[in-house]
Amino acid sequence: MGPNGRAEYYRAMRMGEKASKSEQAKGHYPYLPALDGFLQNSDVKTEISLGLVDIPLDLIVGTKTVGRSNAFAPNFMPLMHEKSEFAMKWASVYDYQEEEGITDPIVCYEFMNRFYVLEGNKRVSVLKYLGATSIEGRVTRLVPHRSDNPENRIFYEFMEFYRHTQINYVSFSKEGRFASLTRLCGKGPDEDWTEDERKIFASRYQRFLELFRQKGGDQTGVTPADAMLFYLSLYSYDQMDDKTETELTKEVERIWDEFSLLDVSPEQTLVLDPEESTDAGLFARFFKRTGTKTLKIAFVHIRYTNQSGWVYSHELGKTYLEQTFGKMVSCRSYFVENRQLRQTAIEKAISDGAHIIFTTSAQLLDPSLKAAVAHPDVKILNCCLNRPYKNIRTYYGRMYEAKFLEGMIAGAMADNDKIAYCADYPIFGAIASINAFARGAAMTNPRAKIYLSWLCENNSDPDKLMHENDIHIVSDLDTFRPGTGSRRYGLYDIRSETFENLAVAIWNWGKFYEKIIRDILFGNWNGPDSKKRPAMNYWWGISGEIVDLILSRKLTPGLAELISMVRWQISMDLFHPFGGPIFKQNGIVTGDEHSVLSPEEIISMDWLAQNVVGSIPDPSKINEAAKELISLQGINTAKEKI
Repeated sequence: MGPNGRAEYYRAMRMGEKASKSEQAKGHYPYLPALDGFLQNSDVKTEISLGLVDIPLDLIVGTKTVGRSNAFAPNFMPLMHEKSEFAMKWASVYDYQEEEGITDPIVCYEFMNRFYVLEGNKRVSVLKYLGATSIEGRVTRLVPHRSDNPENRIFYEFMEFYRHTQINYVSFSKEGRFASLTRLCGKGPDEDWTEDERKIFASRYQRFLELFRQKGGDQTGVTPADAMLFYLSLYSYDQMDDKTETELTKEVERIWDEFSLLDVSPEQTLVLDPEESTDAGLFARFFKRTGTKTLKIAFVHIRYTNQSGWVYSHELGKTYLEQTFGKMVSCRSYFVENRQLRQTAIEKAISDGAHIIFTTSAQLLDPSLKAAVAHPDVKILNCCLNRPYKNIRTYYGRMYEAKFLEGMIAGAMADNDKIAYCADYPIFGAIASINAFARGAAMTNPRAKIYLSWLCENNSDPDKLMHENDIHIVSDLDTFRPGTGSRRYGLYDIRSETFENLAVAIWNWGKFYEKIIRDILFGNWNGPDSKKRPAMNYWWGISGEIVDLILSRKLTPGLAELISMVRWQISMDLFHPFGGPIFKQNGIVTGDEHSVLSPEEIISMDWLAQNVVGSIPDPSKINEAAKELISLQGINTAKEKI
């Protein structure tokens, strides 16, 4: 043992003692975790030998056996007395590393993408002390049984990623991100990576990692891979090598605040009801402050009005704005069908002087965010759900409230207890609308069955479903396409030759846009509520007037009165469509008579109510036109969320 090794051991031991005391003060275990200490044989499904692997030292977190765990602090620094035999051996390993370099591979086990050392703890400790990045080791992977635990599901996604890439140093905190990384790197989900592609990725990842850590990324609560994935959603993976350190640093700085939101629950960002603006005198102050006579508002759509009822409903909202504010606002619409020109369309709206931009589709989310990062003075809002950001705000409606009321009507009108429900996409919020409709139908008809048809599936044929099951009451899409003359929207009865519309759930986008514009004009955009939230995701319902239900005059007075009463109770928060015990298709009952599902549970539903006949479509059955939207807003079955 040389003098260098002895001196360095003393310093390493002091680092270990500090880390151990720190963990103990927090009430945590002050030593290295031992895999055998918390892993039961029943937890492991199988063992797989990975052979000789380059192991990231950051991912080596403990020992395999309990025997040596208390010789090291949680940071793998030594704790034994400096005159002990253990200390002499550690110092000898240090001296050998300095003179020859450690080349003998360690032996360890991998569990849930973390490594636990069986042989070579001192080698790991020395290399961690010296700031090395990796060490070679012979690895045995312990594969757990599948479960619904999010960490377990992420690990199974990692194993699939590893099978094609042999990359083990990337870890994510949320599901779906390995698939997104593969896509953003230009590879197919089942495509193996070449050796050159692995080296290129390693170089780019290391470059980003160093910058991320230099700026304090380890304090953000997200993994470096989480942050890099977000970066790649805005900037090209293939262009990373062409950027200077200054250019890359500026890009990361622009989006730095977004990293802190990557592990934030969307529920923390939800604004469930609008705040009232009252000081009309601030209109004049806004125009004086900005030096303009009108507020310029842009609407960006991915289809034309005559192609999409969704776009048509937003254009009605624009018209409502113009009628409400008159010359105080100037509105302009931009239509962009070409996916490659979406960014250009938003930039065109900005160059035309827009103060605020509403992008009306989730497909415009990423270009909206990129434009907002580059133009912080422009207020940009995107119409989507469950995607909180600092630089833009998102908005959507609690359509499930109106669909619950629609379901009540359907249940009362279904003479044979059968009702058809035509759904568009399995995205955030859509499953809640189906389940709310089913619960509403059960309220007025306990025998009601909801037959589900997905319009986004290949070979979808709702008419066949209705004919084969003798269904007369149908809940169809909530928007209609102008110029088609079709009355197949909302809730309707197809029993008679005259075809009767019974009710329709509507989007009042004009009301939403009016309230947002008033917030800006009154100076409330950055009001007290916005300071309480890490981001703003407007999710208003009947109480906020963004959704509602229009009833046919052909409904019986008693049924219309019942619907109006429940509607009022929902608007006053006296009744909730997802209150009380809920029976799922799989027989599981969630909640009790006193419980109400949380907003996050409602948004992210991936199950169907007990009285629904049908299932959530498998991604392989989705038609091409729907895949992009589902990749952005799909529930857990889609597995393509960033």
